[in-house]
Amino acid sequence: MRVDLFDFELPQDRIALRPVRPRDAARMLLVRGADAEFEDRGVRDLPDLLEPGDVLVFNDTRVIPAQLEGRRAGGEAKIGATLHKRIDLRRWQAFVRNAKRVKQTDQLVFGGGVTAIAEQRHADGSITLLFEGDEPVEVLLDRAGTMPLPPYIAQKRGVDEQDLTDYQTMFAQEDGAVAAPTASLHFTQELIDAIDRRGINRETLTLHVGAGTFLPVKADDTDDHAMHAEFGRITETTAERLNAARAAGGRIIAVGTTALRLLESAAGKDGTIQPFSGDTDIFITPGYTFRGVDGLMTNFHLPKSTLMMLVSALMGRDRMMAAYDHAIANNYRFYSYGDSSLLLP
Repeated sequence: MRVDLFDFELPQDRIALRPVRPRDAARMLLVRGADAEFEDRGVRDLPDLLEPGDVLVFNDTRVIPAQLEGRRAGGEAKIGATLHKRIDLRRWQAFVRNAKRVKQTDQLVFGGGVTAIAEQRHADGSITLLFEGDEPVEVLLDRAGTMPLPPYIAQKRGVDEQDLTDYQTMFAQEDGAVAAPTASLHFTQELIDAIDRRGINRETLTLHVGAGTFLPVKADDTDDHAMHAEFGRITETTAERLNAARAAGGRIIAVGTTALRLLESAAGKDGTIQPFSGDTDIFITPGYTFRGVDGLMTNFHLPKSTLMMLVSALMGRDRMMAAYDHAIANNYRFYSYGDSSLLLP
C-alpha cells in the first residue's frame, strides 16, 4: 500500500508543546464505525462512553532519560545519542547523531563523566553502545541523560525540568521506554476513580517503547518498511483476566497504540490473549484482522507514520482521514502532548 495515502497537512500551530492542566482536561474525539457522526467530547467523558465490564489496558513502561549529548574522545565532533533498545545490562542500541564521525571501538564522552564504547554498527544505522564503569546504566543515565522528547517538541522549545513529570504517565513502573505511551498521559487519579465507580476494569502490560516510533517511514510502499523490535511482557494472570472479561461480554480497550500492538502480538487466531515475554515488531496496516482488542484510545498521529496506518487499519483509511480533517478544522491539539481520540469500530 502506498505510504502517501496516509499523508495530510497539519498547521504547525496545532502541534501541542505542553500538555493541558489538569491532564484529564484534554479534548477527545469519539469516532465510531460506519457513518456515525463524530462527537467532540472530553477525556473526562471516558467512563460514560464505555460499559461496565469493559477493560482499559494501560502500558506501565517508564520513560528513562535516554537522550545523551557528548563528543568523540580525542576529538571535537559533537555526538548525540538516543537509546533505542536494551541489549543487556551494559549495552544499548542507539540512534546516533553525527554517526559518520563515529568508528567502531571509539569512546564517546557524555556529561557527568559517563563514557561508552561504540561496539557495532547495524544495518539501520544504529550503533551498539557499551557503557563503561561499574555503576548501573540507569544511574549513569540519571546523571548524564535528558528526557527524550519527540523532535517536533524538542526542536521548537527544548527540554526542561517540567518534562520530567509531564512526559511520564501515572502508571509508569517498569524502566525501559525512550518514548512515553502518550495516550495514558491524560489520566489523573480523579479520572481513575470515576472509571472504577463505573465498573470498568483496568489491567496493565509492559511494552518498552523504542526511539523507532519517531522515525519516518522512508519507503514508498508499506511492504518495504521494517519495524524496529521492542520488548514486551503480558503476565499469565493479566492474560487470564483479560480473557475472562471478554468471555463475560466485556470489550478490551487498549489505551495507546503500544498496548494495542502488544495485545495483538499476544492474541491467538481465536482472539485468546496468551502470556507474552519477548520482542515484537508487529506492523499493522489496513487489511489486518484485529483479534486482541475491541477499541483504542489514542492521540493524534504524524502524517505517513506507522501509527496513522494502524488507526486506519482499525477504523478504515477514509474514516480516519475524515476524522483528522474534523480534528484539524475544530482546533484539536496534535501529537504527544495533544488531545485524544476514542476509536470504537
